[in-house]
Amino acid sequence: MKRNPLIVGTHQHGRSLLLVLALLLALGAAGGAFAWYKFFREEPQPEWITNDPDMRFKYGSIGAERDAGIPYWIFYVLPRVFPDLLPGPGGYASFGVVWEEGQELPAGFSKKVVGFPRVANNCASCHVASYRTAPDAPPVFVPTGPNHTLNLWAFFRFLVDCAKDPRFNADNLMAEIRLVTDMSFIDRVIYRFLIIPITKKRLLEREQQFAWLYRTDFPPWGRGRDDAMNLTKYFMIRWPMDDSLGPTDMPSIWNLGKYKPEQGMRMNFAGDSHDPYSVIIDSALGLLGAPPKNNEEFLGQVRWIQEYVSAKRAPKYPFPIDAARAERGKAVFNATCAACHASARTGTVVPLAEVGTSRDRIDTWNEKAAREANKVVRDMGIERPGLVEAPLTGYVAAFLDGIWLRAPYLHNGSVPTLRDLLDPPSGRPTVFWRGYDVYDPVKVGFITSGAEAERIGTRHDTSAKGGGNQGHAFGTDLPQDDKEALLEYLKTI
Repeated sequence: MKRNPLIVGTHQHGRSLLLVLALLLALGAAGGAFAWYKFFREEPQPEWITNDPDMRFKYGSIGAERDAGIPYWIFYVLPRVFPDLLPGPGGYASFGVVWEEGQELPAGFSKKVVGFPRVANNCASCHVASYRTAPDAPPVFVPTGPNHTLNLWAFFRFLVDCAKDPRFNADNLMAEIRLVTDMSFIDRVIYRFLIIPITKKRLLEREQQFAWLYRTDFPPWGRGRDDAMNLTKYFMIRWPMDDSLGPTDMPSIWNLGKYKPEQGMRMNFAGDSHDPYSVIIDSALGLLGAPPKNNEEFLGQVRWIQEYVSAKRAPKYPFPIDAARAERGKAVFNATCAACHASARTGTVVPLAEVGTSRDRIDTWNEKAAREANKVVRDMGIERPGLVEAPLTGYVAAFLDGIWLRAPYLHNGSVPTLRDLLDPPSGRPTVFWRGYDVYDPVKVGFITSGAEAERIGTRHDTSAKGGGNQGHAFGTDLPQDDKEALLEYLKTI
């Protein structure tokens, strides 16, 4: 029996279509696998980071690489392409980052493969302290301490300024990248035509959110300070820029378990957050720059950080202490300072009229902002006590553990040393340099004047917006011997 040629042709045509369809599906699957591997696969960080709590805090990923990360090789060559946009010589070291000898990246910078190696920040970028006991001594690093050397203002501006510069293009960046690494042909193509243009676009998208950093009527924050609530306004709830500026010192975050919200204690300098859990969530979300990929994983990281910083204790003062004088100073402390700093009032808000310090930080935030920020986090499916939905009325009476390493002083870092803080406001330094890491055991703080301090540090002018050193006149009328004894006791806390 003869076959119908029409039927035979139809069958052959159908088989051809099936083959083409199978080929397309195979190509699609291969293309999808290739795209996943090159852009989305996540590799765990090495065990030397993940198995050691201090290393995990300093270099561990909190998930920020996915949306806020900068491709590693672009991050690597930016100082080489744009040395004129740095605040000084030395590459990233010019920003005052804490950089341990032998480490590839500074503390607070995590490296993780998400398709390709990316660099992002974690909590340690602002919360690892460093000090030297003498100009020729090696630095000592203290995880969970305040990073008083970091020029965060300059770092933010550097990234945006690089992206705005016409030199930020594939030709220039690839020329520098080729000098330091050998990429495969495919990776070179991906970097040239995708990664570099997308990175430039992402950085330029931040320009409007950082607009207040470019205002000529606003002073730079200076080393060791950030404008946390304005960052929250402009990045989390996307408010338009206003005229507020409230830079504050980087805080220590050791022993956060001492804060008891059930006893009326509040977090942050102005008491605008309920508890450590909320503060860590909000800070981490700021670093992520987007909703978490996985809330359960993200909150697991938050809980680990909370446990880590709650277990940490303030470091001991590294110089000799006159025990007899410190004992006399304890009595002075109990009579003069304990009512706020070692009592039921500690950790609670003291009215601004009573403490008398600069109100700029308070004016950066309000009840409406708190409500909107809390809604943003709720919409991500994250529950936490959150930001306090009430007007700000003052500043939190600080715990003083490790106070020796928390210079400069007051919430805005406007008084260089504890000795200066015991002078009346009119007698305190009006200009000094922040960010030099050599310690002054006599004044109890860091050296803030002289050739090296001025070469390395940033100038703080107390007459500039956000920099006032008024208020906190407690103990300023003590006899000189009592002041010296009190300083000696404060070294022991």
